[in-house]
Amino acid sequence: MNKVILMGRLTRDPEVRYGQGGNQTAVARFSLAVDRRFKRDGQPDADFFNCTAFGKQAEFVERYLHKGIKMVVVGRIQNDNYTNRDGQMVYSVQVIAEELEFAESKNASAGGSNDSFGGGFGGGSNFGAASRPAPGPVGDGFMNIPDGVEDEDLPFN
Repeated sequence: MNKVILMGRLTRDPEVRYGQGGNQTAVARFSLAVDRRFKRDGQPDADFFNCTAFGKQAEFVERYLHKGIKMVVVGRIQNDNYTNRDGQMVYSVQVIAEELEFAESKNASAGGSNDSFGGGFGGGSNFGAASRPAPGPVGDGFMNIPDGVEDEDLPFN
């Protein structure tokens, strides 16, 4: 099985090209910086992965992705080895993107606050469902469930 899941930020704007002639398939190339979970002194804080998307995925990349945006990329790793002009073998890999998802809200990626609650609910007030602010994403992509929300109020319960 060859499957990889990465979450990181684009290091630059994607490069998108279209095939010539009858094959007008879009090809998008971008680089993803993925923070290392455990950091050691003198070692890099992140790894950089070259990613490629084709067709509709590439068109999505062209339209919505830009430098700095946080994305989840699901795909496969592919060898991209070749012999250079000097006859030396160059070894590299790339991630072929099969699924793309935003890893943060549009507001957060634009530098806005990740706190969509505006300070929370306050001491024991009984808000009705219509006046209760909806839970929103926090920095790690999960939603905080505010205090006072009962299990039966959750849509997946």
